[in-house]
Amino acid sequence: MSEKRTSLSPARFLSARRRHRSAGLVVLLFGLLAVGSAYAAFAPGSAVADNSAQSQQIEEGKKLFAVGCSSCHGLNAEGSGNGEGDMAGPSLIGVGAAAVDFQVGTGRMPAMQPGAQIPRKTPSYTPEEIEALAAYVASLAPGPAVPATDSYDISKATDEQVTRGGELFRTNCTACHNFAGKGGALPKGKYAPSLMGVDPKHIYEAMLTGPQQMPVFSDQVMLPEDKRDIIAYLHALQEQKDPGGFGLGRLGPVSEGLWGWLVGIGLLVAVAVWIGAKGVKAKGAGAHSGGGAHGGGAHGGGAE
Repeated sequence: MSEKRTSLSPARFLSARRRHRSAGLVVLLFGLLAVGSAYAAFAPGSAVADNSAQSQQIEEGKKLFAVGCSSCHGLNAEGSGNGEGDMAGPSLIGVGAAAVDFQVGTGRMPAMQPGAQIPRKTPSYTPEEIEALAAYVASLAPGPAVPATDSYDISKATDEQVTRGGELFRTNCTACHNFAGKGGALPKGKYAPSLMGVDPKHIYEAMLTGPQQMPVFSDQVMLPEDKRDIIAYLHALQEQKDPGGFGLGRLGPVSEGLWGWLVGIGLLVAVAVWIGAKGVKAKGAGAHSGGGAHGGGAHGGGAE
């Protein structure tokens, strides 16, 4: 009997045992082993390299954060107080890479000193360091990512898109940034900054994250193409010439009226004073001339 079993071919041997209770498990293990071997053989090695590079970038960002940001935002970006009950720096957990790229890329962070409004200035970090900081903060919790270049690329914007962007801007933004994007004053020492000369990526990130007192226009509230149209309108506004030759800050009728009062009426007052001074001088000269002639006549009569 044993000789008969050993004389079976491998195919017939497996066929005879295909109904064994462990046959399915063996086939599954063989299948997993085959798939894993094929993936290891043909999968690109760039995936592993990318993960390694990303981990290295996050680690570099963590070091930069510990040196330049942790004094206000805490060692783990959890936020911290100033010892007087006020928040020195808010928590950055969940703000996303876009918020970091905007704040650090525009030079607002690190802040020179606390205040009602953190102004824009020259960035303190290189673009590579900013990417590392953003990658580290993004690794702490999910949040808005840095937008892709296509999201704010306005090189192919049409006149229709620019017009639509103007309508969206006047509806959502002019209350703070005024109709020309020049900015404006807000309560408690704050202000809406000018949008002229701002990088399109930073404008998109500001709408996406809502820095300081600005509301958040997420992709669910304002579609990406709407944000791009607003950026196209601001670019067209920046390139627009001032018809009068001098824009007066494009602050509207207040600045124009003030200019009219100070310069126009000021010139009228100056002319009136000049005319009055000339009249008084002419009158004084005439009186002096008449008095001299009268005196000369009397002197002549006395000699006679």
